[in-house]
This record gives sequence, C-alpha cells and structure tokens, in this order.
Amino acid sequence: MKLETKLKSQYQFLFPIQTRWADNDIYGHVNNVTYYSYFDTAANALLIQKTGFDIHLSPIIGLVVSSACSFLQELTYPEIIEVGVAISKIGNSSLTYDLAIFKQDQEQASAQGHFVHVFVERQTKKSTPIPQEMRDALAYYLI
Repeated sequence: MKLETKLKSQYQFLFPIQTRWADNDIYGHVNNVTYYSYFDTAANALLIQKTGFDIHLSPIIGLVVSSACSFLQELTYPEIIEVGVAISKIGNSSLTYDLAIFKQDQEQASAQGHFVHVFVERQTKKSTPIPQEMRDALAYYLI
C-alpha cells in the first residue's frame, strides 16, 4: 500500500521548531525518536495556544496511548521545520492527531503520522470527558 504524502497546505496549524545539535545521531541525521518529540511539542502547542489548556494547573492531562510515524525524508541539524497538526477524531475522552513534519520551504512532508491523547484526571489518572470548551476550540482543526 502506497502512502499518500501529506501537504503543508492541508494543515491549519503549523508550529515551527529549530532542530537541535543533540537531535542528530551518529549517522548524521535526526534520530527517529526525536520526530515523536516534535509531534508531542506541536500537538501540545495547539492545545495551549488554541484552547487555553494550562499544562501545569489543569485538573485534566492528556496521556499519549498510541503513536506512529512514517519517515519520508531525512531531517538534520541545523534546520527549521514546521509541524502540521490537525485533529482526525474527537472522542469522548480522546483526541487523535494527524501530524506531519515539513522542511521550511517544502510543501511535501518529510515525516507524517498520528498519535492519540487520552484525557485523564490529573490526580487519579482516570479517563475523563474532554471539556466542551476544548472540543469547540478544536473543531476548527478537524479534518
């Protein structure tokens, strides 16, 4: 099955990230696990910037329970990348993100994937519904 490469124009939220010296591995490119860090950073930026989510004081938190990434083109240090974030599903207590990483001046993704946040009560870690205000703010990013 051939993977359809995502395009930057498909994303309403793009988050710029400067790759870091420590992101490169011994082979001279960004290590695969670092792509997941970029995904996590951009998805949380969407929550913070567009829903007012307070990562320190909110009574709920999002835990990543599933993730995947397809690597299409090497990233290296130094370069600026942009991570596209969309929401493919808003469940009762979960969000499924559609994510793609783009080199600064490229329209086609260098990597793409998804991950799922399940929202839980901060103290008990029990699943909890996503607040309506957050749902309303994220609806704009549904694909």
